[in-house]
Amino acid sequence: MNGLEYLDRIAVALGKLPGIGRRSAERMAYRLASDTDGVMRELEQALREAQESIRLCSLCGGITTVAEMPCRLCSHSSRDASMVCVVQDPSDIVAIERTGAYKGRYHALMGILSPMHGEGPGDLRLQALLKRVETEGFSEVIMALGTDVESEATGNYIAELLKKYPVRVTRLASGIPVGSGVMYSDSVTLSRAMKGRQTLG
Repeated sequence: MNGLEYLDRIAVALGKLPGIGRRSAERMAYRLASDTDGVMRELEQALREAQESIRLCSLCGGITTVAEMPCRLCSHSSRDASMVCVVQDPSDIVAIERTGAYKGRYHALMGILSPMHGEGPGDLRLQALLKRVETEGFSEVIMALGTDVESEATGNYIAELLKKYPVRVTRLASGIPVGSGVMYSDSVTLSRAMKGRQTLG
């Protein structure tokens, strides 16, 4: 394998990350290859340590460590156990936590329904959500998904699944720009949207 092939493998791997296109991935790969500041070594060490230490919470799907399972947000007694906030990805949990406007539990779906990308109900953590609703006795399920068509469809689909349970299903109030997602919203907008949530369906 020659040098360009190694660079191509790095670029392909980086290109799998969200928000990084082919050109950006190639620039990053070339920067790492011409590294004189030890960035590649730092990155390698950080990735190795993260691989050994970071896990997804067995309950909410958020980021935690091997030593904290389930995570603090799921196990801390100060959290409101009567409500669960359903989000697309773990990064959305971080965004909502920054607002300080929500003190309940979370559940990351790890995606949204997207027939165009081949993601159906079986690809999401829906069964885990239904099990939690049954066993944890939530009185409210908050849909904190994006405002694009696929996110709206996902929220409506989950609301239908939850009709057989004695829970109130709500969604964030308007304020998140149409076509956007939770992780791209500022703290003030998210805080207002959380406080002004509305019944779904």
